[in-house]
Amino acid sequence: QVHLAQSGGASVNSGESLRLSCAASVNVSRFYFMGWYRQVPGKTREFVTRIDKNGASTYADSVKGRFAISRDSAKNTLYLQMNSLEPDDTAVYYCNAVHFEPTTTYWGQGARVTVSS
Repeated sequence: QVHLAQSGGASVNSGESLRLSCAASVNVSRFYFMGWYRQVPGKTREFVTRIDKNGASTYADSVKGRFAISRDSAKNTLYLQMNSLEPDDTAVYYCNAVHFEPTTTYWGQGARVTVSS
């Protein structure tokens, strides 16, 4: 059974930094993609960033240059370092993990991030 346990959500001021963590119950090397999404009430969940098993990462334009995704295979943990936070970054952030054959997607429980101006 795969579980993704998130931590790190908080309320911060504009311009500050925050790091989210997502600890997997299994070896993260089994996932082809791991990533972060976010959701604001009343809106669809949107892509933030992801990293593949080769270490290649992609970012949404809205966070490029401010956010950084990383993965610690020894700790089976995914991170999202968020710098220069803006009020528009306020959302519930979800980590996810995808493996193929069969294609399965797992989600963390969500972490609320609130950025005040």
